[in-house]
Amino acid sequence: MGVTIKDVAREAKVSVASVSRALNGHGGVTAETLERIREVAARLRYIPHGAARSLITRRTHTIGALLPDLYGEFFSELIRGIDLAARVHGLQLLVSSSHDGAAEAASALRAMQGRVDGLLVMSPHADAAFLRQNLPVGLPTVLMNTVLERDDYAALSVDNAGGARLVVEHLLGEGYRRIAFIQGPVGNHDVAEREQAYREALAARVPGVPPIVLPGEFDEASGYRAGQRLIAMSPRPDAVFAANDMMAIGCMAAIREAGLRIPEDIAVAGFDDVPMARYVSPALTTAGVRIAELGKAALEQLAGQIEGDEAPAVHMRIAAELMVRASTTRNQKSKAARAD
Repeated sequence: MGVTIKDVAREAKVSVASVSRALNGHGGVTAETLERIREVAARLRYIPHGAARSLITRRTHTIGALLPDLYGEFFSELIRGIDLAARVHGLQLLVSSSHDGAAEAASALRAMQGRVDGLLVMSPHADAAFLRQNLPVGLPTVLMNTVLERDDYAALSVDNAGGARLVVEHLLGEGYRRIAFIQGPVGNHDVAEREQAYREALAARVPGVPPIVLPGEFDEASGYRAGQRLIAMSPRPDAVFAANDMMAIGCMAAIREAGLRIPEDIAVAGFDDVPMARYVSPALTTAGVRIAELGKAALEQLAGQIEGDEAPAVHMRIAAELMVRASTTRNQKSKAARAD
């Protein structure tokens, strides 16, 4: 019959009711007891009865995706890639967001319990403690753009540092020296890696030139505000690297409104290569990520877990490509170079 909830309760020296509350996220147990129950359940490879029915005999054929936001072309492309791959495996997609914080992320995960065969999680709140507290034991899970100290979960992430270095090296190679950087949301791991690479590249190539860092929120409006601030600076930066394309596009609007030319007065570059990047005028130089393929790769890993693949958790880094377009170079030539 396999391991039962009574086995877990006996091994953890608690009641069956305590085990049920702990593993279903209903509270009512101390943090110490919760940790002990989860450790025992994981060691015994116990799957809660409801999840067992879903995973073994009555699967929902649905997977859940928890994302930090649903707005913008990046998430549209990511969801498209996940959904197309899911349909190949006969899976439906249930999507939720957590842009209002850790409590909302936890609530979304609890709401999906019993409804999905597996989870894709992209959240700045998804550290090891958060996952232990909010993910059911034994539920197949793949993380996206989330860094953990341990290898308990399969994970895919973008090579943020490599892509950012490509952008900054390109701008320096084109002769730009006062290069500003527009951040994304505070606490976002992708932003931190891109900003660190920006600072390191400047320090290595032009050590006497200070970094110029402005706040942003990954949307066009914050990029527009950053562009207004850049224009007012004296001396004014001759180039700007935004941590994503949508902020870069907003920044371009502010520059054009001020009567300045791109790239002659200020060059602009972004990160992601969303579809719109190649159609704005001038076309946007960016660190390209195959966003739909990232979603597809994550879903393929999750589908393998759901179908019983016993392979160890895989951690993959997705390379970025430098897409050189008219927003940073006067010769109007486009080319691509893969990140190492």
